[in-house]
Amino acid sequence: MNILILGGTGSIGCALVNLLKNTSWNVVVTSRKAKDCVGNVTYIEGNAHEKHFLTACLQKEEWDTIVDFMAYTTEEFSEKYELFLKNTSQYFFLSSSRVYAESNNPITENSARLLDVCNDEEYLKTDEYALAKARQENLLFASQSMNWTIIRPYKTYNDYRIQLGMFEKEEWLYRVLMGKTLAFPQAVVQKRTTLTFADDVAVAIKELVGNPGALGEAFHITTTESITWKEICSQYEDVLQRHLNKNIKVYNMEAENTFYEVWNKYQIMYDCNYDRIFDNSKIDKVTNGKIKYTRFFDGANKCLTKFLSNPEWRSVNWKLQFGMDNVTSDRTRLWDVIGFREKVRYLKSSIRK
Repeated sequence: MNILILGGTGSIGCALVNLLKNTSWNVVVTSRKAKDCVGNVTYIEGNAHEKHFLTACLQKEEWDTIVDFMAYTTEEFSEKYELFLKNTSQYFFLSSSRVYAESNNPITENSARLLDVCNDEEYLKTDEYALAKARQENLLFASQSMNWTIIRPYKTYNDYRIQLGMFEKEEWLYRVLMGKTLAFPQAVVQKRTTLTFADDVAVAIKELVGNPGALGEAFHITTTESITWKEICSQYEDVLQRHLNKNIKVYNMEAENTFYEVWNKYQIMYDCNYDRIFDNSKIDKVTNGKIKYTRFFDGANKCLTKFLSNPEWRSVNWKLQFGMDNVTSDRTRLWDVIGFREKVRYLKSSIRK
């Protein structure tokens, strides 16, 4: 089995690569940074958005499977999807369960998508993430080829990615560890959601590889566990109290539009403001129930504990941090900023402010 993983260095990609290590499969992964090859896994340094690099990767082997973790604009994907379909027996397109509209019932793969039912003309003029993924799905649906599989994870986590509402750990956890108050939309606090352990998503993808029942089909890969963001926040706080004696101070904002200038307003309006409860019976049937989902309170404890033992941050959104400071009357100090590059970004943001 020859498998090409495009952009396989994110949370799900890393989990999948780790799962495929030491199998009989020949696994090739594209990465923007040089990485050492391990066992049956080979990394190729380059940007899979670039045509020459991508073409070289596609011609390197006869690919049984391509798993595509890249994020495209709809225009870019329209220029590439046929190339992917022609160069593999099975093409995995990473979509998202953010494509779904609000639903009063557990979401199935046949539930309405935002693109199909939304009447917000301003929103529909954009290529925002949920719309872009749905439009790109449509290109595959309309294709003459049926060797594609669409996967729609929702919010996934591991020790690299820890989410709270619309915020990544660099937005909320960084702020909490600085001892500052987290501003959070009141309307989102009681919404029900689901968070799925990235390793479980990787297992699901592996079970779909080479599976005839997966061809020409879309699957969301999510646990059916339903919890509120308030409960999730409490679980994170339990871990922080045990390890650092830290509390999470939250200011629940009634006027969520305060965030619209410093965040993607559509993610709040058309995702976080919805209850997200899923029915995953379709993928269970195709995989014969082989996916065992990790209970969130167990997974969150493990992942947050591991992260706290050796914190590594990506770039912090200083525009958001300043916006929260204005609401909570906190102040960001230069010496609170981790890393030289981040200090430079902080100073630039201070000047613009």
